[in-house]
Amino acid sequence: MTKAQHLQKNPDDVVIVAAYRSALAKGGKGSFKDTTTEVLLKTFTEEFLKKTKVDPSIIQDSAIGNVLKHRAGDFEHRGALMAGGLPHTVPFVALNRQCSSGLMAISLIANRIKCGEIECGLAGGVESMSKDYGPQAIPRIDPSLENDPEFIKNGTSMGITNENIAAKFNISRDYQDEFAAQSYAKAEKAQREGKFKDEILPLKVQIEDDDDDDDEDDDEDKPPKMKEITVDKDEGIRPGVTKEKLAKIKPAFKDDGVSHAGNSSQVTDGVALVLLMKRSFAEKHGFKPQAKFVNCSVAGVPPEIMGIGPAVAIPKVLKTTGLSVSDIDIYEINEAFAGQCLYSIDTVGIDRKKVNLNGGAIAMGHPLGCTGARQYATILRIMKPGEIGVTSMCIGTGMGAASVLVRE
Repeated sequence: MTKAQHLQKNPDDVVIVAAYRSALAKGGKGSFKDTTTEVLLKTFTEEFLKKTKVDPSIIQDSAIGNVLKHRAGDFEHRGALMAGGLPHTVPFVALNRQCSSGLMAISLIANRIKCGEIECGLAGGVESMSKDYGPQAIPRIDPSLENDPEFIKNGTSMGITNENIAAKFNISRDYQDEFAAQSYAKAEKAQREGKFKDEILPLKVQIEDDDDDDDEDDDEDKPPKMKEITVDKDEGIRPGVTKEKLAKIKPAFKDDGVSHAGNSSQVTDGVALVLLMKRSFAEKHGFKPQAKFVNCSVAGVPPEIMGIGPAVAIPKVLKTTGLSVSDIDIYEINEAFAGQCLYSIDTVGIDRKKVNLNGGAIAMGHPLGCTGARQYATILRIMKPGEIGVTSMCIGTGMGAASVLVRE
C-alpha cells in the first residue's frame, strides 16, 4: 500500500482512542521504589478509566506486558485490573517478550480486533525494576544445557551485547556519548516546556518516610512509616549533560568498554495503557480515534548482538506495509544502549532528526515491560494529523520489534 492509501479510513480499521503513561521513576531509589507492579497497575487503571471516561464493561479483552515478575504477573496483574475497575467479564493475558512486551500486548489486542474476535481491548505494560530486578530474575538453567553453545548465547549480558556491536561495527564511545547527550538535552527541553504533561497521568502512591525521626520504641520488626506522594514528573532526566561530562564515566561492562551508565538506558519503574477499538465501534460509543494501528513485525537476530533488532524489524514492518523509510515522519526507537540504537538508525538510513524528538530511554528510562506502551503515549503527542510513525526496540535473547501507526 502507498502512503496515501494508509491515510484512508475504513470502518474496520483498528484505532487507538487513548494512550497514557505514568511518570518514569528511578529504579531502587525513586518515587515508585516501594510500589509493587500490581499496586502500580491498579492505581494507574483507576486513573486511566477516569481520564478516558470509558465504560469498562465494553472492554472485551486485556493484555499486559511484564518482564521481571514471576510468570509475567499473570495472577497479580489480572487482579490489579479488576481492583482498578475492570469487571471480571474482561479476560486477561500476561505477556513477556522481554523489552517488547508492552508492544506485543498492543499487537495482540490489535490483531484480535482485526480478526473480528473483539471490537475493544485494553493493552499495556508495567515494570517495577525496584522490586523485581535482582537475583530472583536470573533464569534457572537445566544442567544439561549449561554448556550448549546455542543455548548459552541467549544468556549474554545485555551490556556485553552492546559492546559486541560497538566492536563488530566500529561504533566509537565518542559517537555514543554524543548521541546520549543529545537524548538528555531533548528530554530536558521537552520536560521544561511541558511536552510530557498530557501523556502522564499523576499517581498517588505510598513511599517510606525517610524523614521519620521518631526513634522511640525502635523496633526492627515495626513496619516503616509511610507517606503519600503524587508522582507526575519523569525522574531520570538530568539537565546540563554534555558529551564531555559523559566521557568521564567509567565503562560499566568491560574495563576497556564503551558502554556506561550515561549512554545506556536507566533502570526504571513505570506503567502505561493503550485503549484500542474497531473504528466503527469507537464512533458508535462516542470515542474519537487518535491514530490507526497499521501493523507490527518481530524479527530474530543473533542473541550476542541482540541490539541490532530494530535494524531488521523496521525494514520488515515497512516491507509488510508497503512503506519506505522516507515515508515515515516520526520514529520512536528505544535507546537500550546508544551503540545499538545508532547502529539501527544508520543501517536503516533514518534521518536522525526524525528519531526520539523528546529524548529516549537513555534520558528517561526503560521500564522493560512498559516501554512498548510508553512509546505510544509519547509518539501520539509528537505526530501531527496525517503523519505516519514507527515505534521499535531491540529485544533480549536476540530479537527486534517494530510497529506502524497513522495519526488521525
